[in-house]
Amino acid sequence: MRLLIMQPSQFGASLTRRGIIHAGALGLLGLGLNRFGMEVQAAPAARPTSARGRAKSVILIFNCGAPSHLDLWDPKPDAPSEIRGIYSPIRTNVPGVHISELLPRMATRMDKLALVRSVHHEHSGHNSGMYWSTTGRPYPTDSTLINPSRTDVPCLGTLVGWLARRDGYTGGVPPYVITPFPHCDSKAYITPGQYGGCLGARFDPFVLDDDPNAAGFQVRNLGLERGMSQDRFGQRLRLLETFTASSHPIVSLQAEDTDVFNQQAVSLLRTGKAAAAFDLSKEPDSVRERYGRHTWGQSHLLARRLVEAGTRFVTTVNGPSITWDTHKDNFNALKNRLVPPMEQAYAALLDDLEERGLLATTLVIWMGEFGRTPKINADAGRDHWPACYSVLLAGGGIRGGQVIGASDSIGAYPKDRPTTPSEIHATVFAALGYDLRNIQYESTDGRPIPLTDGTPMAELI
Repeated sequence: MRLLIMQPSQFGASLTRRGIIHAGALGLLGLGLNRFGMEVQAAPAARPTSARGRAKSVILIFNCGAPSHLDLWDPKPDAPSEIRGIYSPIRTNVPGVHISELLPRMATRMDKLALVRSVHHEHSGHNSGMYWSTTGRPYPTDSTLINPSRTDVPCLGTLVGWLARRDGYTGGVPPYVITPFPHCDSKAYITPGQYGGCLGARFDPFVLDDDPNAAGFQVRNLGLERGMSQDRFGQRLRLLETFTASSHPIVSLQAEDTDVFNQQAVSLLRTGKAAAAFDLSKEPDSVRERYGRHTWGQSHLLARRLVEAGTRFVTTVNGPSITWDTHKDNFNALKNRLVPPMEQAYAALLDDLEERGLLATTLVIWMGEFGRTPKINADAGRDHWPACYSVLLAGGGIRGGQVIGASDSIGAYPKDRPTTPSEIHATVFAALGYDLRNIQYESTDGRPIPLTDGTPMAELI
């Protein structure tokens, strides 16, 4: 069966004669499936290859634009004033561990968190930095002015979705979702790596591309159109199968992808599970208020609902675009605009997952693409700094209540336990139970590529 979900032209694809024919098939079926920003995945819960893994799903909270590690997770109160900034450290519920006064909620939950203070890489451009942090590998050039291509190495979320599909995922929700908007430096420059990359379009994420806090928010095209019953839908599918069986088959990768898209679309429509998972109106007002009635809060709540429904990987991008890029007025921006909604949503997510018995099997990661410069600039801001920054992990079998690694006296470079993004990724795969030594995928030129070049961090799992 070939029921086409039309794809965007961002990778240079054009509407072919085949696409036009199948677009007509959509009309035959009476479906409204032409709005999806990316491929709709009807994907499942993967079967890990090792009994060690406790995590079943991953939520990545990504602060697009890069928050200041010195003003949040790695304060330097003894550094000179041009380094330490205006915020003081506060105690946490883990003896000897201090974080910024901007994070009082997190200070009371530190026992659940593993804080890695020595992460580093070498790309200072936003998009290339996001690529390195989410794929675990450097981009060919250090630049912000880049876009996705089918030669990209796939990111962590793409690979988790690919592994789920490899292991027979048949769930009624997409295995990899990005909410509310994709990683990007403006809409003109979308971060590479977050789509299917060299694995192909069938492993693209489902990108919400909408504000879940908007009045009347509803993800369109996840259910049958009004007046279309399941019986009638089945009749139209059988009619389409008859037409397809009598047509000359087209042998190509694009045709194969089209068939996959069609099967996934039908699965979504028949189960109704995805439509239910995305329906935030089912949540009590008290829960929605707890997360915060703002875009980030409702995106975090949506992440919890998706994980409950079986999604394997959810990225919630605290954007839009490079919102955390505080070259100017860093301190007021953090205090008044950025940190409060992030911390409220993050704390609510951890608590909600724990109360529902999901934190033990859901790995929650907090990161940005890099840190900010130790020295405060003339505009009371901090600039890009990939040489040292912090990443947090919680749940999914991760041992909380600890700090791993340390930066130097001004937060400029790792002093102890230097850590790369690939080690973070290896830890995630290990937490999910995958054997990193025996799983590979292929680049577009046929080269085998391991899931990651890193080694799992023994302190965490």
